[in-house]
Amino acid sequence: MRPLYQRPKRIQVAALCYRGKGDKRKVLLVTSRDSGRWIVPKGWLVDGLDAKGSAVQEAWEEAGVKPAKVSKTAIGTFDYDKRLKGGLPVPVEAQVYAIEVGDVANDFPEADERTRKWVSPEEAAQLVSEPGLQDLLRAV
Repeated sequence: MRPLYQRPKRIQVAALCYRGKGDKRKVLLVTSRDSGRWIVPKGWLVDGLDAKGSAVQEAWEEAGVKPAKVSKTAIGTFDYDKRLKGGLPVPVEAQVYAIEVGDVANDFPEADERTRKWVSPEEAAQLVSEPGLQDLLRAV
């Protein structure tokens, strides 16, 4: 049974950062600040930036990624529930942009708050929690 009232989904952007081709392809995961689970860099739209630019900004802030190339449009979406400071979950749709990594900095805004990990797309799919993100990673 569906609830009578359902909040509309809020929109976030996510960065699927990768390097290499074919069997040598690796994707970059980071830990979330609250639970330490593995995620891709993601966040709210940044004032003054479009969705693609916001995804690039999140990749920099959360993972120190300097892009070589960014997809012009989202390569897909995934849904999840984000817990806000009040504790209530908010439904979110994350629009995912593929970012080919040109360089990775060791000094970036959230370097002290997150751990980075390069893994195969299949391993990444096993490490993340969101089914829609798992499907996107398996399709990379």
